[in-house]
This record gives sequence, C-alpha cells and structure tokens, in this order.
Amino acid sequence: MTHKCNSFSSRLALFSLCGLLAFSAACNRGPSQPGPANAQPAAKRYPFKGKVISVDKQAGTANIGNEPIAGFMDEMIMPYTLKPASTLDQLQPGDSISADVVVAPDKYWLENVKVTAHSQVSPDKPTATVHIPAPGDEVPNFKLVNQNGKRVWLHQYRGQTLLLTLIYTRCPFPDFCPRVSHEFAAIDRQLRADPARYGKTHLLSISFDPAHDTPKILRAYGFSCAGSKDPALFAHWEFSAIPPTEFPEFADYFALTYKEEGGLITHSLSTAVISPDGKIFKWYHGADWQASDLLQDIVAAAHPVS
Repeated sequence: MTHKCNSFSSRLALFSLCGLLAFSAACNRGPSQPGPANAQPAAKRYPFKGKVISVDKQAGTANIGNEPIAGFMDEMIMPYTLKPASTLDQLQPGDSISADVVVAPDKYWLENVKVTAHSQVSPDKPTATVHIPAPGDEVPNFKLVNQNGKRVWLHQYRGQTLLLTLIYTRCPFPDFCPRVSHEFAAIDRQLRADPARYGKTHLLSISFDPAHDTPKILRAYGFSCAGSKDPALFAHWEFSAIPPTEFPEFADYFALTYKEEGGLITHSLSTAVISPDGKIFKWYHGADWQASDLLQDIVAAAHPVS
C-alpha cells in the first residue's frame, strides 16, 4: 500500500476525526449553508472531563486520559495543547480536570480548564526525572534497522552532521509526525540544491513502532514523504526502526515518552542535531521548529565556535 505522506496532514486529520477518535459529529454535517467560498468549517466544542497523566511544559502539552464524550470520542489517552499555555503551570499528574475541547478541521485543544480534584501525591515527593539531551553529550551507538532491512548504527554517521527525528508512520495527529516528516522533506530538498552541504549531512527518521513499521512500510513511507521513488533518496535520508532490545535505553536518552493504547501511540516529539563528532549540538522537544531552524543548525554544527 502506498503511503501519501505529502498529504498526510489533511488525510490523517480526517482519519483521526472520523475513525480512530470517532469524531462522528465532525463528519456528519448537515446541508451546507451560504457563505464565503473559502469559509472554513466552524470549530466544534464539547464538554470534557479527564485525568492528567503527565505534563510536558517544554512541548506545551499534557497527556490526559479523558472520559467518554457522547458523539465525539471514546475513553482515550491523548496529548492536548492547553489555552492559555499558562494553564499548564496549574496542573500536575493525577489531577482531575474539566474543560472544553475545541475541534477545528486540522487541530484540537482544551480551553476553560479547571482542576476539579488535585492529585494525592505529596508535592514534597520526588518525581521521576527525564534525561534531556544536552549540547556536548556523547550520543550512544544505538543500532537500528533501516528501510532496506539493513542494520545501521549511529556512530557510522560520524563525520557528517546528522539530523535525527522520531516518528511512527500511522501517527494520526497532523501537528506531530506528519509535520515533522514534512519539514524533513523540505530540508532534504534544500540540501540537494547545495552539493557542498549535501555530502556533509544525513537525515534519519526513526520509528518507535517496529511491529508495524517494517522495512517495506518504511520504504514506501519514505518514497511518499519525498515525493519520489528514486532509491537514491535513502543515501541521504534514511528511515529506520528501533529494535525492541534497544528501545528502552533509546527512548530514555532522547526523552521519548510513549504509551500504546487502543491502536494509537501517545508520544512526545524528539528531534536532535548531532554534530560530526557524534555529540548533541541541539535538541528540540516538540514541534516548535521549522526546516529553516535545522538548516541554520547544520551550518553552526559544522563550524563550531572554539
């Protein structure tokens, strides 16, 4: 089956609204009403109750297990953006909340968030820490399996600036994996137009869903992301998966939070720029970066300030 990565955002937004997340209300519209030709459908609002699983202030999101919402979605754990963003400062894992969930055609978020019951965890109790990749950190020699079924390892890219990002091909959230893959495609195109930088860089999209993301699927996904079926693509931009034996240490090092439930994987985003000496140059948590940011990082990583 051919994956359509370039139209992933719109197609998977509809899929997540109408399928996995049972957004039947959004899909069963009544007769169209007169209005401007380019008018966007109005956002829909639903009352929301749930429990906070984790809070990620760097990404500006919280993983929340919601109660079933009639006509909208079943019980599920998902990442939510909160508005205003300062609301995150009021939450901690274990809190019960009420809110309005707002669903637009290609995104969703929570508003009017209120804590209805606080966590029973003592604020003095130490919480688990997450390893944050820091500039200058040595990157372990993690082993992966690429789109050709070949074993690769991170140290083999030393001497090049490596851009690494974590995805899974079934991700239904347009502002998560589809967005990251779209930005990597833009980076790949721009580097191809600059031969001097092209040979000194390498892109690596790594799936944390190896049971589904086999080499064959990764290969098809890569072709669709690049809009090309030229196998030469993979000489510069590879798609690989983490073997289960490597996953715990890998996820810990790159601050990947991960939970599979009901066919969906709730996860954080993690993108790293690794300098030619195999050390972290810069790490991005979340999707608050664009292709232009990483292109600037490539230049800076190749010419570090002494």
